[in-house]
Amino acid sequence: MIGKLIDWCLHNRLMVVLLTAVLVGAGVYSIRSITVDAIPDLSDVQVVIRTEYPGQAPQIVEDQVTYPLTTAMLAVPYAKVVRGYSMFGSSFVYIIFEDGTDLYWARSRVLEQLSTVAGRLPRGVAPQ
Repeated sequence: MIGKLIDWCLHNRLMVVLLTAVLVGAGVYSIRSITVDAIPDLSDVQVVIRTEYPGQAPQIVEDQVTYPLTTAMLAVPYAKVVRGYSMFGSSFVYIIFEDGTDLYWARSRVLEQLSTVAGRLPRGVAPQ
């Protein structure tokens, strides 16, 4: 079967070149004319709070920055998971929201909650 196909291609070289050109042309036309659908964002809605506390050990950052922020963010509506990470001079708090939560609504709720906890943080510490 394959031998017959090879023999046919050898005897009809012009036809093989024409078919190849048609296939390449159809491919180029398809690439230019077919609209690309956007890839859906399947990630969770999450807001990250980054806080710098320069020169402080992780335990101090945890006690004075991460813990107050994490406990305050537990009160944000539709927050599914709140995680806090402390390292030398930095604190990260991740708030993951339930499915279907609007990102801009989630960010505004987090900003509202940040304004309530600002008085409990050390001087010069500004969550972002």
